[in-house]
Amino acid sequence: MTTTSTSPAVAPVIRLDIGGMTCASCAARIEKKLNRLDGVTATVNYATEQAVVETATATTDELVATVEKAGYTATVPSPDPEPDAAPQPAADPLRTRLVVSTWLTVPVVAMAMIPALQFQYWQWLSLTLAAPVVVWGGLPFHRAAWTNLRHGATTMDTLVSVGTLAAFGWSLYALFLGHAGMPGMTHAFRFTVERSDGASNIYLEAAAGVTTFLLAGRYLEARSKRSAGAALRALLDVGSKTATVLRDGRETTVRADDLVVGDILVVRPGEKIAADGVVAVGTSSIDASAITGESVPVTVEPGDAVTGGTVNVGNALEVTATRVGSDTALAHMARIVEDAQNGKADAQRLADRVSAVFVPVVIAIAAATLLGWVLLDGSWSAAFTAAVAVLIIACPCALGLATPTALLVGTGRGAQLGVLIKGPEVLEQTRRVDTVVLDKTGTVTTGVMTVRSVVTDGADTDEADVLRLAAGAESRSEHPVARAIVRAVESVDTAVPTAVTDAENLPGLGVRATVDGRRVTVGRPDLLGALPTTLADAVTAAETAGATAVVVALDERPLAVVAVADTVKDTSAEAIRGLRELGLEPILLTGDNAAAAHDVATRVGIDRVLAGVLPEGKVAAIADLQREGRVVAMIGDGVNDAAALATADLGLSMGTGTDAAIEAGDLTLVRGDLRTAVDAVRLSRATLRTIQVNLFWAFAYNVAAIPLAAAGMLNPMFAGAAMALSSLFVVTNSLRLRRFRSAVPSPSVPPAVHARAD
Repeated sequence: MTTTSTSPAVAPVIRLDIGGMTCASCAARIEKKLNRLDGVTATVNYATEQAVVETATATTDELVATVEKAGYTATVPSPDPEPDAAPQPAADPLRTRLVVSTWLTVPVVAMAMIPALQFQYWQWLSLTLAAPVVVWGGLPFHRAAWTNLRHGATTMDTLVSVGTLAAFGWSLYALFLGHAGMPGMTHAFRFTVERSDGASNIYLEAAAGVTTFLLAGRYLEARSKRSAGAALRALLDVGSKTATVLRDGRETTVRADDLVVGDILVVRPGEKIAADGVVAVGTSSIDASAITGESVPVTVEPGDAVTGGTVNVGNALEVTATRVGSDTALAHMARIVEDAQNGKADAQRLADRVSAVFVPVVIAIAAATLLGWVLLDGSWSAAFTAAVAVLIIACPCALGLATPTALLVGTGRGAQLGVLIKGPEVLEQTRRVDTVVLDKTGTVTTGVMTVRSVVTDGADTDEADVLRLAAGAESRSEHPVARAIVRAVESVDTAVPTAVTDAENLPGLGVRATVDGRRVTVGRPDLLGALPTTLADAVTAAETAGATAVVVALDERPLAVVAVADTVKDTSAEAIRGLRELGLEPILLTGDNAAAAHDVATRVGIDRVLAGVLPEGKVAAIADLQREGRVVAMIGDGVNDAAALATADLGLSMGTGTDAAIEAGDLTLVRGDLRTAVDAVRLSRATLRTIQVNLFWAFAYNVAAIPLAAAGMLNPMFAGAAMALSSLFVVTNSLRLRRFRSAVPSPSVPPAVHARAD
């Protein structure tokens, strides 16, 4: 997809899907190649596998050619995907390689490590099983190493490929030209420091084990990247796929993509508005919570603007389309999410950051070891043995496991606690976050309207009876206020009247109906004119507290005021205290009105409130906090929060919210309990500490063992065992995360994980 900025001062933007990247250094290499072109400013995101290029001089073909010359693929994303086409899960060759390699590797390692399993010709069975693992299972590493070699670069793939092929090649030498292929050969598995000619030993378990371990790490990484584009898909799904339009006096159903400015849209109750526009005919209520965050539907009438993606919850409307397709507010929000994702600096793993130095140094040490032993000892066998030992001991098995094993255990434990962590780059942000911005509706509050109070005009009026009659009048409406009144009656086991006749909907004002023979009116205060002092004061008090005031009248006589408002979650105040204990300053950011926002903030203990903020304003508010030097976390649940979640340094989305918010967030809180956010930060920080410890000891192991291998004091067999022990340490250290304890009491029934959790 190619998009051009509307500002003449900004260069056009070209987006490219990049294929073939295997680590963050690949992204850096492509970015460097693109930025060498005149007039080009490029950013390549490894996580989303996309390049965003600003250029007024280079063509798309030139950019694609540059990427291909670097050894990767580049394609232009399709601008018009089928609206009803859901992404189909493609065959996963990486998973197939991992599964097959695991089944083949287990017996190879078992035979090499357990002498009792070494029957007369076990070494040849080991070769038969290990060969497909090293050659076919390790093909992604070999292919990447060859591509890097052609362009004069090295990565961890280079070391994996060279190390595994060296171990495999030396094993072939020992089997066919040495003594290892003789019947009855056994591995004397000794943990002794001694020199060996190596011609009697095979190292197939090291070659196959390294390959399988690294495939497991690569697969876990690929899984976390697979959902990178899901935020945009979920956001676009909010919009209507079809629309009913009036053309030549007839109603016609067309694709939303085929709408043109000026079309008259017919929007029936319960339908989404397919484009931004202006109401031409009709008066109704519009649920705009997906776009503005406002919890109460707004009334629209001829001349009022409406936004695509909002829902008509009242009467039929005719809307004149003013912005369609990529010009709508919803499409603009999608671009904000996309830009925020591509603008984030991808946190390169420590292993990738040092690979530019570590890999060439290891290869140079192995070459120097080979040459040194030949010159000093004259034995090619001993020289190759020492050189292979260097490569095997340096082979980054523990490095490859350091992040994915900790991430696997941490995310698994998180899922049990209702926290979904989307990748290792998320963890780095939790350590630095100092400010947490919270959406109100659906995050701090339940997002469901409830009756807060009922005030009558005097002692002779029965509150329960008035509320029951009001529920009867509202029983046929789907308006959130109406449903709140009906639920209030049902909650006390009182039957809602069914003898309802002459029901009349008053658009934007309320309803009238005959209930049990009495004429009942329920609606806005101005529907009934002047109110008695008691009821007028109740209306003022309700609105001051951020509630919606509804007047109930019998036979045109106002009798009561019902205050309806969103409800603060019981656990929100405790969650805010927990966030403060983690050193985070909470800020309430909402599209709702100021009175409602300050009322909620007071109830949960938040000092700073930003109210009446639209989606673009939420993004700007996050950016303003970041410019102050703050590292900002955002917690939200609505489509209107998706862009802010993507813009924040750390996005936490409520799993009870929309798919767009869930996919845009870095962490998903499966439960509707805000206290899970505290657990999410604590668990993320614990997982990050585990990864850092793993990486430290993995590097320390390599640094300490490489000199011994080069000196000929470690034979490759011992090197393979030492590498396995380092991997065992990494795995064991990661498993400690299973003991992480939540501060949230476990529910009696385990929470259902959201459908998109995987």
